[in-house]
Amino acid sequence: MKFIKKPKTLFWTNHARGKMRFYRLSEQRIKRILNLPKRIEEGIAPKTIAIMQPFGNKNQHELWVMIQEAKTRRKIISAWRYPGRTKPGEPLPEEIIKELKTGLGKY
Repeated sequence: MKFIKKPKTLFWTNHARGKMRFYRLSEQRIKRILNLPKRIEEGIAPKTIAIMQPFGNKNQHELWVMIQEAKTRRKIISAWRYPGRTKPGEPLPEEIIKELKTGLGKY
C-alpha cells in the first residue's frame, strides 16, 4: 500500500519576499514554478536547488527560484527574473529529481 505524503510547508525568507516585490512576482507564481519546472539544477549556495520556468513570448525571460529542502519544509531562499535564455548547467542527480517530483503536491 502506497502512502500519500503530506505536502511540505513553504518557508519564505525576507530576501525572497523582497526579490518577489522587486520583480513583481506573486506567491502563486512561485508555487507554479515549483510545481511545473522546466529545468532543475544545482544551486550556487551549498545544499540548494535552482528551479527555472520560461516566461514571455516576445521578450523571453526565465523565472528562477532557489530552494533548500528539509524534512518538513521547503525554504524559498530567493526568486529572480533573468532577461534572455541561459544554457543548461549541471543537472541534479536522478535520485533527487525523483524525490522532488514525489514531494511536489498541491499547496
